[in-house]
Amino acid sequence: MAQEKVQINVYDMFWTNEYTSTLGVGVYHSGLEIYGVEYSYGGHPFPLSGIFDIAPKDSEDLGEQFKFKETIYIGTTDFNPNDISTMIQQMGHKYQGDQYHLLHKNCNHFTAEFCKLLTGKEPPSWVNRLASVSSYIPFLEKALPKEWLTPMALETSLNQTCSETTQNSAVLK
Repeated sequence: MAQEKVQINVYDMFWTNEYTSTLGVGVYHSGLEIYGVEYSYGGHPFPLSGIFDIAPKDSEDLGEQFKFKETIYIGTTDFNPNDISTMIQQMGHKYQGDQYHLLHKNCNHFTAEFCKLLTGKEPPSWVNRLASVSSYIPFLEKALPKEWLTPMALETSLNQTCSETTQNSAVLK
């Protein structure tokens, strides 16, 4: 059996880490790299899989707030590319875009579960420390902007902003 390398690519969400890293809690995005493809999970407002793939370490594809931080070697797996494809399809039922939540079901939760399936090992705890800490400090979730937590809250916020902009434009005319 082939032994394929499994690693995690971690991205610094630097605009938030400026504030949280002094507390020992960073906000990171992660993806699992195997067979030259990086898999991750993100939110969107639809009840469809939120799992996506990108070229490894392609922070530009993720967006301007992401900056590649480091790669963490986890181990190897015997699963072949067809097995990986099947796993991603099955995990897509659990990791739907409209179920994303920054603290309770995020990219790091997906990466940890996928990593455990492939290698029996988990990523270092610091990768998802903010979510872990939030379970012990319940008010943390209330302190964060709702738009950061779920895609539905972000969509609602964007719709309100667009509506207000349209109303303000009409008043000015």
